[in-house]
Amino acid sequence: MADTEYTPPKVWTWEGENGGQFASINRPVAGPSHDKELPVGRHPLQLYSMGTPNGQKVTIMLEELLAAGHAGAEYDAWLISILEGDQFGSGFVDINPNSKIPALVDRSGPEPVRVFESGAILLYLAEKFGAFLPNGGSPRAEALSWLMWQMGSAPFLGGGFGHFYAYAPVKIEYAINRYAMEAKRQLDVLDRRLAESEYVAGAEYTIADIAIWPWYGSVVRGRIYDDAATFLSAHEYVHVKRWADQLAERPAVQRGWRVNRTYGPEDEQLRERHEASDFNVGAADRLSPEPV
Repeated sequence: MADTEYTPPKVWTWEGENGGQFASINRPVAGPSHDKELPVGRHPLQLYSMGTPNGQKVTIMLEELLAAGHAGAEYDAWLISILEGDQFGSGFVDINPNSKIPALVDRSGPEPVRVFESGAILLYLAEKFGAFLPNGGSPRAEALSWLMWQMGSAPFLGGGFGHFYAYAPVKIEYAINRYAMEAKRQLDVLDRRLAESEYVAGAEYTIADIAIWPWYGSVVRGRIYDDAATFLSAHEYVHVKRWADQLAERPAVQRGWRVNRTYGPEDEQLRERHEASDFNVGAADRLSPEPV
């Protein structure tokens, strides 16, 4: 346990940066911190994001739509660097008052439509294109239930376990144990489900898989949080691993996983995506087009 105990004050006050990798972007107020307009490309869909698991949900969805023949899903993916505070620019706050990536603007109609929160974006795109979401009945309810499961569970995996295990400046035994227990419980929930079903919502690949894979698939495949896969004994979740590896073989997943990614090996990064041909260009060589 910690050497000293913390006694909360009667009234909490913000005393500046709280330490850790993301200290510079944490603050207790909303709204923009600076004026900055967002660029707009030539495609119907404008995505403002970063290649974190939440951002990867949407880029995977868009690449899957394009692979399925939905030409209207062409998109520009602009990098919003959360480490540099881009999400607090006035233009970004206009489309997501919560200042979190990803955020999408659909400019295919007479008036732009903003959509924020990754789960809402997946649902919006699925309904817009009639893809990766059953039309009704039990299959639709199952897919939506697992989508909401991910939205409610991932904060405990990312902001809870991931933060205290990988990013917090001080390793707190209680916090790591508390969130490791919950992360393993969630993996067990998913493993039990995938023991009886090829995909999370049933026999078909849906937005539930697209939402869950960047988080839980990355954990069991050892792609996030340092050696978290070993720490959490990810090898125990054989059905999650089977599913995670299966999805990782999908070309659209491989492409979407790279978009707006600014870390890891160079060949796994594509800082911005404006054309399908961008995947054939090195990350360091890609130049953004002139905004329109």
